[in-house]
Amino acid sequence: MKILITGASGFIGTNLLQYYLEKGFIVKNYDIEKPRNKIHDSFWEKVDIRDLGSLRDALMRFLPDYIIHLAARTDLEGKSLDDYSANIIGVENLMKTLPSLPNLKKIIITSSMLVCHTGYYPKNQFDYAPSTLYGESKVKTEESVWNNKPQCDWAIIRPTSIWGQWFGVPYRNFFDIIRSRLYFHIGHKSCTKTYGYVGNSIYQIEQLLLNDTIDTENKVFYIGDNPPIYIENWANEIADQLKISIPRIPYWVIRCAGLFGDLITKLGFHFPMTSFRLKNMTTDNIIDLTNTYQVAPHLPYSRMDGIKETLKWIHSQDN
Repeated sequence: MKILITGASGFIGTNLLQYYLEKGFIVKNYDIEKPRNKIHDSFWEKVDIRDLGSLRDALMRFLPDYIIHLAARTDLEGKSLDDYSANIIGVENLMKTLPSLPNLKKIIITSSMLVCHTGYYPKNQFDYAPSTLYGESKVKTEESVWNNKPQCDWAIIRPTSIWGQWFGVPYRNFFDIIRSRLYFHIGHKSCTKTYGYVGNSIYQIEQLLLNDTIDTENKVFYIGDNPPIYIENWANEIADQLKISIPRIPYWVIRCAGLFGDLITKLGFHFPMTSFRLKNMTTDNIIDLTNTYQVAPHLPYSRMDGIKETLKWIHSQDN
């Protein structure tokens, strides 16, 4: 089988491409960036999904059986929706090309949990409440799919907070700060969130790819692990593996730092703590994964398995 992964130079895509290579699939990566993993260079083709002609030509050369669409701009630094054109125009272009692919059996399109702001629980798959331009751009992603439904089976996935090998900011920073003994607990204001170890995410994506998702009332699947993680426990588990302990700093101190960060940010400088970030770090965000677990019920990795594998990978990168 031929599997196209757009954006396979990124974090989840790097892991997904490696998984399918090991299974013996014919895999192609369309991305504007070179792969993070150099051994994937021969499977990479520089394709900008915002260029309809180039995208169509590349797809017709490869003629995939399956597509996993991950390519996107995912940071929160954009100043307007135009900065997220890959998430809007790119997806529109992809939808336009699908009718030309005679072998296509299934496509998975990646959105984001940030189509709803932290702490908001959507009532249905069309209930959006973004608080960032990135989130708004992913609403556009989903609307483009719904307005141009593929001729084959399809599903939309919304990754939660995914971590593991080949990750970058912000969760690589989380591990690195703990390793550097710079991490601290924020008073007693920790929170519980739905996270996902990338090895489990790959399993969930594969199950959604290979199983029917034809119910139009059930097309959106969050990717993540159950149970949700109490962040203080997760940090302590990482620290235990590193044989270190984590100090605790009063909440009011961090609150003051956040207000100072707000001021510094307005002046055009960067500061590691702001009120926005502090709120995000202390607000629960628990996602309902029921429909995902109905398709992918048996996650292959425990959280501790993921921590050990991630630390092993970080150590290999250090060397």
